Amino acid sequence: MKNLKFTLSLVLIQVFSFGMIACSQANNKEEAIETSTEEINYDGPTELATFAGGCFWCIEAPFEGIQGVVSVVSGYAGGKEKNPSYADVSAGKTSHKEAVQITYNPEVISYSELLDIFWQQFDPTDAGGSFYDRGTQYESAIFYHSSIQKQVAEESKKRLGKSGKFDKPIVTPIIKFSNFYEAEAYHQDYYKKNPEEYHAYRRGSGRDAFIAKYWPTNLENKYKSPSREELKKILEPLQYEVAINNETEMAFNNKYNENKEDGIYVCIVSGAPLFSSKDKYESYSGWPSFTKPIDARLIDKPLDYEYGMVRVEVRSKLGDSHLGHVFFDGPRPTQLRYCMNSAAMRFISKNDMEAEGYADYLWLVD
Repeated sequence: MKNLKFTLSLVLIQVFSFGMIACSQANNKEEAIETSTEEINYDGPTELATFAGGCFWCIEAPFEGIQGVVSVVSGYAGGKEKNPSYADVSAGKTSHKEAVQITYNPEVISYSELLDIFWQQFDPTDAGGSFYDRGTQYESAIFYHSSIQKQVAEESKKRLGKSGKFDKPIVTPIIKFSNFYEAEAYHQDYYKKNPEEYHAYRRGSGRDAFIAKYWPTNLENKYKSPSREELKKILEPLQYEVAINNETEMAFNNKYNENKEDGIYVCIVSGAPLFSSKDKYESYSGWPSFTKPIDARLIDKPLDYEYGMVRVEVRSKLGDSHLGHVFFDGPRPTQLRYCMNSAAMRFISKNDMEAEGYADYLWLVD
């Protein structure tokens, strides 16, 4: 990094319904895992999120292809100099940090979900730079654009600090946004243009090893979907109809709507972690509702055109299975309601999480 270092244009009609259509069947029965990168037209408001975490190539790439994210741009933020160049910023000749600016639709993905992804991309305990890139230009930072973002960022940082995941305190500062300058064209989508150099840099800098030490990785290899034939044998009829055939279970008459036990909800097909009890709330819709998923990268959100409406379906990426829908009528700060079918998930209580291989997610339940 020293020497060089999806577009989703968004058709969404809000549906504030607590009837059967709130989690009803979707139109996309065979949505493949890879389709999260195809162009989907959601129409709605957009907001900005600006993060710094060292090399901007490595912060840009993880947010690409996430549905609800309109664009991700590498650039320079927080300094006083106008129109900085890469040569000056990387050499420490300015007060800017390498950063990325994310344009996202808050009716599809929340700022809180973006923060959850951000924390997993760098060392938040390093106050002097990022891996072998040293200096203020490579220090991490969260540049908040509103009082709500500041509040969410502070709570997120505090929660991570109490998680016990790191031996040292979280030092990433939360700073009021002042400016952002787009980096030179050759830096944009660098991971696509120069994949070999990009991955060699990640490995050589120590970033990949650090992430693998502290965060769950290679989940696509751990949580695989059985064949349809196998699923018919191991799933109950209702589970199969909901998860595979996109049906909807009865409201107020399902397994987890009133469940208040601590634990996580995993995909009934792949076993991938989906939601924490910490983010579950009573929506009075008749289905289990959550303010956000454990990791937005494990979720797909294709559009559902059933019943003459346009809604955002929620699918398990690794299970390629239907979960429910997401609506912009939830509580603050996310204002999202992930309305899920109990039959599409399996609940694992906090006491059983370690034995079942989900110890990495215990901190999200506490």
